[in-house]
Amino acid sequence: MTDTTSRALSLLNLLQTHRHWPGSELAARLGVTERTVRRDIDRLRELGYRVESTPGTAGGYRLEAGSAVPPLLLTDEEAVAMAIGLRVAASQRLIAGAETTITALAKLEQVLPAPLRRRVNALAETVQPAGITSGAPVSSEVLGELALAIRDHERVRFSYTSAAGVVTRRRVEPHALAPADRHWYLLCWDLERDDWRTFRVDRLAQLAHTRVLFTPRPLTPEEIEEFILIARSWVRQAVEADVVMELPFDEMKRQFGQWSQGATAEDAEHTRWPVGGADWRETLYGMLYIPPGVEFTTDLAEPGRSELRESLQRVLRAMDAPAPPPAGRASIANPA
Repeated sequence: MTDTTSRALSLLNLLQTHRHWPGSELAARLGVTERTVRRDIDRLRELGYRVESTPGTAGGYRLEAGSAVPPLLLTDEEAVAMAIGLRVAASQRLIAGAETTITALAKLEQVLPAPLRRRVNALAETVQPAGITSGAPVSSEVLGELALAIRDHERVRFSYTSAAGVVTRRRVEPHALAPADRHWYLLCWDLERDDWRTFRVDRLAQLAHTRVLFTPRPLTPEEIEEFILIARSWVRQAVEADVVMELPFDEMKRQFGQWSQGATAEDAEHTRWPVGGADWRETLYGMLYIPPGVEFTTDLAEPGRSELRESLQRVLRAMDAPAPPPAGRASIANPA
């Protein structure tokens, strides 16, 4: 780094620490003449920094906000504090725009020297915001690496452990990171499966960059949201059941779209599909997703089975009973 560049960075650091600097004091701090300070101020302005100058004995310089964000110069302590703050915001989803938070964290940690990165790792482990329940622990380093791969459209490899404990190796084109229900999910195109897949980030390991770039496949925000919603439904539910419907597997996949994930062919004419929820009501909602006219059976266990049957019987009685009178026209007994 040249003396001129080093001096300009030192000048920028001074301008960022105080609202106003007299030109004579800046010159004294930098060990140069006021004329040199003026030249260095001009260099900063060429780089996009808005530095306002005021003439006179009480005049000087101050850094103003501009129309775009110029490069920031941070001290070691400021960089560590910012990285920890971004980690907390990312892991706890304290602000909107989760992917923006992760991208900012990735950019910052990418340029942190190794000693500062170790300090960030050590301090971040001790930070726990009060009143917030965490989900499964996720490495912010992994989140940052995935964010960079998404930004750069770079294929990655990793090992993945399913909920059943099965470990597989995956090679994917990462598309989006999204938090949901205290977990982080990676939406990507699985090159081996030739289809979209969603992975829990806390179950990823041995993440590796391939340095192979790809052209992103089109996907709307609504489609991303649906993928994440489906992935959330795959966590273990309080009430779980299978349904076997009279619908061939290929036809079921065509009609259900991404919601067919987890379905398997029972035989040439039937498909098995898992449903579940917090209680039998949510399980019933899954069953109602089966197309009209398609018969099915279910292994829903007790007591959910009896509770669902009793509720459906009441609904059927309500459908067979006369409709209630319109509001405001109910008969009112004569007062005594």
